[in-house]
Amino acid sequence: MSFHEYIRAVGTGPKSNRELTKEEMSDAMECIINQSVHNEQIAAFLLGWRVRLETIEELKTTFDVCDKYITRTTVENSIELGYPFDGKADNPYILPLVAKYLKKFDLNLVVSGDELQPAKKGLTIKELYQNVKFDDNIHYFDRSEYFKELSDLTKIRNILGLRTAFNTVEKLLNPGNSQYAVNAAFHKPYVTKYNELFGKNYEHLVIVKGNEGTPEIFSKCKYWLNQDGVITEHIIDPEYFGINYKKSTKIIPKEESLNMTNNPCDDLEKLAKLNAAMFLIAAKKSNDIKDAFDMLD
Repeated sequence: MSFHEYIRAVGTGPKSNRELTKEEMSDAMECIINQSVHNEQIAAFLLGWRVRLETIEELKTTFDVCDKYITRTTVENSIELGYPFDGKADNPYILPLVAKYLKKFDLNLVVSGDELQPAKKGLTIKELYQNVKFDDNIHYFDRSEYFKELSDLTKIRNILGLRTAFNTVEKLLNPGNSQYAVNAAFHKPYVTKYNELFGKNYEHLVIVKGNEGTPEIFSKCKYWLNQDGVITEHIIDPEYFGINYKKSTKIIPKEESLNMTNNPCDDLEKLAKLNAAMFLIAAKKSNDIKDAFDMLD
């Protein structure tokens, strides 16, 4: 089928828009990932698809197509963390401070990085890796190496300058064959969507309403567990653990963000311990955040 037909399916308005079949979606994604159609057509499809709203079946097919291109290297006993590729802008990363708490449990963390993607202009995981020393149980995967085709779409995505379906799919591509994962959701409806999209790839998936779309906890928030298809909601409140970190309400320069991670204040260190407790839940070492926090002493 002509790629123009796929654009029509997502970009001709409510009366004519329709969901693509699995075969159509697969073909459209192959064309996009391989850039076998014009850049303008790729941008038009991604924009129209975003405005029309992607269905879960279309996202599943997109994920399945991406899966065929990924080169994986197994990291045993690992938790994949679903960081967005548009970075963090308002607060520093906790990631480098967390890993040390997990060593006695022989747990590894897997993260992915690439050049900045739309829509925030934050500090990326790749920049963090280049400027902050990671513990040996943090395994960084560069997408230009394990999924070059998606990395090569960076220029088109940045010219478009808007979020696309790739912002959703790319967070948990599992380059380390991880058993466990933690992903972030801004809105509760995405909890079910993420479980449908990613859940089958992990022994255990935790969804958290993390800071700036990351799997990092900075303030009182919810997290969701999926036990045999039943999703339960839980709350984490840092104040309960004696943590009084004040989140930034404005964009901070990248240099300042890196300095805050490299030279953490006491409350940021305490937050790192609380985040490590969340990761213990993801790795099925505990099913209660208070018990998990005590296990780290």
